[in-house]
Amino acid sequence: MTRVAAIDCGTNSIRLLVADAHPETGELVDLDRRMKIVRLGQGVDRTGRLAPEALERTFAACREYAAVIKEHGAERVRFVATSASRDAENRDEFVGGILDILGVEPEVITGDQEAAYSFTGATKELGPADGDSYLVVDIGGGSTEFVVGDDRVRAARSVDIGCVRLTERHLVRDGVVSDPPTEREITAIRADIEAALDLAEQTVPLREARTLVGLAGSVTTVAAIALGLTEYDSAAIHHSVIRYDQVQEITTRLLHATHAQRAAIPVMHPGRVDVIGAGALVLLAIMERTGAQEVVVSEHDILDGIAWAAATAG
Repeated sequence: MTRVAAIDCGTNSIRLLVADAHPETGELVDLDRRMKIVRLGQGVDRTGRLAPEALERTFAACREYAAVIKEHGAERVRFVATSASRDAENRDEFVGGILDILGVEPEVITGDQEAAYSFTGATKELGPADGDSYLVVDIGGGSTEFVVGDDRVRAARSVDIGCVRLTERHLVRDGVVSDPPTEREITAIRADIEAALDLAEQTVPLREARTLVGLAGSVTTVAAIALGLTEYDSAAIHHSVIRYDQVQEITTRLLHATHAQRAAIPVMHPGRVDVIGAGALVLLAIMERTGAQEVVVSEHDILDGIAWAAATAG
């Protein structure tokens, strides 16, 4: 057993996982898992620099995380950052601050490394694919990642069909979200998704894997609705299996519901009300493209993959 701490620092949020890794069983036992919105990437596109207030928010979160890591006595710490920190002119200020607070240097990973960490995080507990392979799909806000592998990643591709991107592209007019979307708007979203799946399939054999594993908020929210939960329950959602007909029915319901009707769903996060329809449609289209009759839902993702990387580091 190895006690590890993994930190995933994104453009918007920074997440911490402290866990005990058991390599023999493939089990990762959570001791502490938390997230803070720090908006590290605030204004980077415009200025090319990390804003002082964004750095301070991030450093404040890291000071809190450092105390948690010390309290749990983690033996190894791994800190992964996004390209926002790599591209900023004052990157050294960010790196130096993290090094002072946590004693480790932020690691900016490539797309291939990101795919590998996400795949490991999502499938490690599922065990070997019994001679077959997994297709892991991570439906995010701006993009969706596709990874196929068995005991390792064999192919990966990221395409620009996230739930936020599709909503903003097709359902927002003069700052107002369609309520509910029209059939024409839904058709336009579907066309974008199909084109992106064509692109992904040039790299990733989407129809080859027998087991589809779905990650991130759009998938877990659809699962929570399918399970009939009255409140969000990660333990109930993790490794639940949702059928194609359930995804189809829920997607249709979400796309034809008003904002108020979606907001009234007990498991719906307020920040997901306007984008869940597009996210569910991405999942449905993937299942139709691959022929998957069910999706295994995972609450574990890149953060868990980072923890495993820390545990197995030489």
